[in-house]
Amino acid sequence: MENKTQKKEALLLIDIQNDYFEGGAYALVHPEKASKNAKAVLEKFRSDCKTIIHVQHIAEEGFFLPNTEGAKIHQDVLPIIGEKIITKHVPNSFQGTDLLSYLHENQITDLVICGMMTQICVDSAVRAAKDYGFTITLLADACATLDLDFQGKVIEAEQVQASFISALQFYYAAVTNTDQFLNL
Repeated sequence: MENKTQKKEALLLIDIQNDYFEGGAYALVHPEKASKNAKAVLEKFRSDCKTIIHVQHIAEEGFFLPNTEGAKIHQDVLPIIGEKIITKHVPNSFQGTDLLSYLHENQITDLVICGMMTQICVDSAVRAAKDYGFTITLLADACATLDLDFQGKVIEAEQVQASFISALQFYYAAVTNTDQFLNL
């Protein structure tokens, strides 16, 4: 008889930190919308008593500097007692952290992922999680990014977001929005 692992879901909130908001050291485009959507999903996970993991990036230069207001997790998604906080120093939430071992210890099979910046930290976490065998749901409207410049051409945040989310949807994640996810 085949031994099937029962689905166990966790929420992974990536880098929803003050420096990405207005007045922060590296403000994104519409981070408030993404954080409000992340908050709605966070509240659902709390009410369902499911595993919640906050990822906080601490850098040595630029933004998310240690012991600064900008490095703090945003008020919309502040952790409460019992919720895991992973501190990372590079874009990939798995690299140099105990995230993978924590997920295995808690028998997590499925990850619901949202956060900031879509094309760097969210992208690297989704790809790594898939490579480690997790089933991923990516909440597109609970992620945020910024305008980018490539060879003198501005690529607007909306296009950056659409490009990366659509690429992840191809193989790495089931992509949905907050309302659809909450109404499943």
